[in-house]
Amino acid sequence: MICSAGEKPSIPIINMITTIVLDRAERSFNRISDTTQIAHLCAEQKNVLWVDVSHPTSDDFEILTREFGFHHLAIEDCRHGHQRPKVDEYHGYYYLVLYESEIVKDNRLEMRELNIFLGKNYLVTVHNQPIRAIATAERLWRGWADLAERGTGLLAYLMIDSIVDDYMPLIDDMSDNLDDIEEQIFGDLQHESLEEIFRIKKQLLFLRRAVVPLRDVFNTLMRREQPIFSRETMVYFHDVYDHLIRVADSIDTLREIVASTMDAYLSVTSNRMNLVMKRLTSISAILMSVTLIAGIYGMNFKFMPELGWRYGYVGALILMLFTGLALYFYFRRIRWL
Repeated sequence: MICSAGEKPSIPIINMITTIVLDRAERSFNRISDTTQIAHLCAEQKNVLWVDVSHPTSDDFEILTREFGFHHLAIEDCRHGHQRPKVDEYHGYYYLVLYESEIVKDNRLEMRELNIFLGKNYLVTVHNQPIRAIATAERLWRGWADLAERGTGLLAYLMIDSIVDDYMPLIDDMSDNLDDIEEQIFGDLQHESLEEIFRIKKQLLFLRRAVVPLRDVFNTLMRREQPIFSRETMVYFHDVYDHLIRVADSIDTLREIVASTMDAYLSVTSNRMNLVMKRLTSISAILMSVTLIAGIYGMNFKFMPELGWRYGYVGALILMLFTGLALYFYFRRIRWL
């Protein structure tokens, strides 16, 4: 579903095919509701078509096959979804798969699949979830009407660049969360920190799966094996490729930070456990020493030293107190207590 400028993309209730036609000669935009006109409009080279298919049905895929002649393998990949980010090259067009990411409620990372058929004067987007980049691309495309001669390459750049740019705020948020976790680790350690570390680690894994293969996608697009884009348009794709490299490097750097944060958490936990064990050992040693004295003088033997001494009970208590205090100050001195 394509939203006009200023509108927020909403979750569509029914499937929809929306067609926008850019007349490069007049630099005007028109919406077409009759899908049977798509092939005719696409045949006119002055037109640039953007066909957006939201929540596609079998009938929608039949329309795409009939109007554009897409290969059945590309249609099958698009129909089944859950594809790896990739680009497949067919005669006269490319089939791309990429993912938009967003942190939704409960700090859950949501990956939304976007399928793109990219031809010389047409672009077809197919998706089962609302894609924010579609509304952004339409708004910018209408604002860049003076560059209409760049064709679908410009539109594809606006859409893909919007998706790639949204990766960086996610990475920045994860980096800030890791900074907070590090402060908790070396301050008031909480058990929730470990869960947060694993959550960020898992999110980075999903992001990396979505970003790293896109470098191969743009390598294919920039080889210019098909004369779909002009040389001027390649400059925009180089810009997106540079952004991808930066995002991929940031993800790898953050994964290393996550690993070091995990090591720090385990080290701090281990050190605190060792400290607890030292304290328990010290307390046990003090109690065992005192208990030893009480145990010796509690034996019921008849012939024992000081057994008949008048102050034996007080003396035993004083001895136990002295032994306990001596051990206590010794353990304090070696910092076990």
